[in-house]
Amino acid sequence: MQVESTLCCAVTSETQDYMNFKAKREGRRLSTGCHGLDLILQGGLPAGQMYLLEGDPGTGKTTLAMQFMLAGAMEGEQTLYITLSESMEELQSAAASHGWGLERVPILELTSDELAGDEDTQYTVFHPSEVELVSTMRRMLAEVERVNPHRVVFDSLSELRLLAGDSVRYRRQLLALKSFFAQRAITVLILDDRTGDGKDKQLQSIAHGVLRLQKLPREYGVTRRNIEVLKLRGSAYREGFHDYAIRTEGVVVYPRVIASEHRDSFVAEMFTSNVPELDALLGGGLQRGTSNLVIGPTGVGKSTIAALYAAAATTRGERAAIFTFDELVGTLSRRCTQLGVIIDDMTEPAKMSVEQIDPAELSPGEFAVRILKMVDEQGLRVLVLDSLNGYMQSMAGEQELILHLHELLGCLNLRGVTTIMTLAQSGLVGNMQAPVNVSYLADCVILMRYFEAFGEVRQAISVLKNRSAEHERTIRELSFKGDKITVGDPLHSFQGILTGVPNLVDATMPGAAVVGAARE
Repeated sequence: MQVESTLCCAVTSETQDYMNFKAKREGRRLSTGCHGLDLILQGGLPAGQMYLLEGDPGTGKTTLAMQFMLAGAMEGEQTLYITLSESMEELQSAAASHGWGLERVPILELTSDELAGDEDTQYTVFHPSEVELVSTMRRMLAEVERVNPHRVVFDSLSELRLLAGDSVRYRRQLLALKSFFAQRAITVLILDDRTGDGKDKQLQSIAHGVLRLQKLPREYGVTRRNIEVLKLRGSAYREGFHDYAIRTEGVVVYPRVIASEHRDSFVAEMFTSNVPELDALLGGGLQRGTSNLVIGPTGVGKSTIAALYAAAATTRGERAAIFTFDELVGTLSRRCTQLGVIIDDMTEPAKMSVEQIDPAELSPGEFAVRILKMVDEQGLRVLVLDSLNGYMQSMAGEQELILHLHELLGCLNLRGVTTIMTLAQSGLVGNMQAPVNVSYLADCVILMRYFEAFGEVRQAISVLKNRSAEHERTIRELSFKGDKITVGDPLHSFQGILTGVPNLVDATMPGAAVVGAARE
């Protein structure tokens, strides 16, 4: 009962800064120091409340807590970092690794007294002693009274749980702390490494808001991390899981993309590839603000067709970007250049960007935010994703890929961006399967095939659907020869081209003459 009495006496103190109470009454939100997290919280954390930041060791809790402190210091607020788990030197070293200094953030280290002294009288914070609990709380409350902070970080709850010894005393202590800080309208961020009983929900029920950091297991590549807001009383926030990464600049959160939040006015016009026969096959070209899928076996020319439209966009003065997951940028550039499609030597370099993406190093959330940033800051109008097979490797499962892709494409469509995706099917001829079915997400589906005719392996192109125009139903031969991309006449005289082994049904038809001339 000594601890509770100590807290009750402290609660009656009237040393609280008036601005703290004013901030609470006005419902002001405090920045967390992480822009992406502020967006998820729709402005930040409501001031004057207690929040729980929980996560396994290594998820970045201390880093995010330091960002929260530094954001307050930049706003001229008084802060206090109370640590029971790490020494001051460890905190300063962690901050220095991010290029930060903690000179403006007072640190109260509650382990120093216990780490010194005679062995017979020494108490460690890990021993559940009532004496230690009272001593620790008195020191903490006295420092809070002295500093009179706007923001407090309590790191971490595991040591307090051990000091309390049993669940009843632990819960009393939490309630007393909440009352103490609430009467002063201090915004408190309590860290918990979840090393205790996983079923312990006491603090979650007491805290005004709960944020959870998680590490996701992967068989290969960097660790994937996500953050979820479990609750935020009386406030709206963006639900679900959001990717984040720990960078030199700190914890960087990538809010989950929501298509309905993105909308621009644009003219739904058609644009061409500068190959008239290909545009005719599509019913005039591709429409702005649509999603387009080029599907076929490996090496059939999917990337080249996609790059063709991206390069054509730059000739109109528009901004285009190609993200390649499978092919080296240099290899793609050389192949396209040989066919007269220049993707890396624009008069204005800002018109086109070609970037290779390593799916083992990049999360889908970060990738989506990067693309939308290009739309906002650079006016991106044509985007090529080459290919979805590589993009899929950055996902934990197929269903997640579809959901991420659905929202991303929705955002881009509403912003007037034309997206061209490639998808490689397994096999070369005959019955081929795609690793994931995303054709229903596309407004236009271009199918490419190998087929055998007169002892040669040839390529064919057709359009399965185009919601934006009345497209041809024919199958045309496609060739990449010399420095030219050629789309031939419809192959009316053949049947079974899509199976890979066509039959010549009528040698007198125009298509047969074209193929026969090509054979000769």
